[in-house]
Amino acid sequence: MGSVGDCYDNALMESFWGRTQTELLNRQRWRTRLELANVIFEYLEIFHNRQRRHSALGMLSPIEYELLTSTIQSVA
Repeated sequence: MGSVGDCYDNALMESFWGRTQTELLNRQRWRTRLELANVIFEYLEIFHNRQRRHSALGMLSPIEYELLTSTIQSVA
């Protein structure tokens, strides 16, 4: 995070919403806002937070990363 007015202030959120728009929003149209809200919730809770591979985790999904780190910590 930068200081106020820094060009990097919103970089994380802009990256997140850009990725969401590419992976989800640009692929289909929904009839109601409720239907769209449910799709966004499922995308965040099921795909993004559990299955999507993240470069910060060595291209592992969060679940794979947690399993890997928990086995390493239990061995040590």
